[in-house]
Amino acid sequence: MLLGERPELIKQAVPGISQVAILRQPGAYGEGMDREMLRGAEVAARALGVRVQFVEARGPADFDRAFSEMTRAHAGALILITSSMFFVERRRLVALAGKNRLPAVYTARDFIEAGGLMAYGQNVAGFFRNAAAYVDKILRGAKPADLPVEQPTTFELIINLKTARALGLTIPPSLLQQADQVIE
Repeated sequence: MLLGERPELIKQAVPGISQVAILRQPGAYGEGMDREMLRGAEVAARALGVRVQFVEARGPADFDRAFSEMTRAHAGALILITSSMFFVERRRLVALAGKNRLPAVYTARDFIEAGGLMAYGQNVAGFFRNAAAYVDKILRGAKPADLPVEQPTTFELIINLKTARALGLTIPPSLLQQADQVIE
């Protein structure tokens, strides 16, 4: 699961962290999927010797409180579980992470374009190409119920070195070599 890989990436970027905050919007993926994702992230973090602090934001009005909770608990980094609301509010979330000096790993390139540190997630362009292929099959007469459900297979890691410098971080060469794109 991708969320399980993000603690490893942030630990590589910030080797000394002992606690990471995971920001989520409760119910964004349904209760069962939420539990599974959070459990996977916690197991991955513990394996790295990192404690997890789960923080919830149901709406944009909760952002300031959520970041206050993270800083009071001395979170050394942030993992954001994206939702449509977080995506819409990405510029504000990235600004709050920067203001609170929290290195963060996000799920999509758009957060990095807004000034975020690092993103690891599905290649959205590839996702839309696959969706277009499905639409083409349906328009040619295929029954949607007969089409297989596909999981994403292409993921990308993007690192913003300008943000890293602003946070006082030196991204290790081993992590930079894993990146699909490094933004200077």
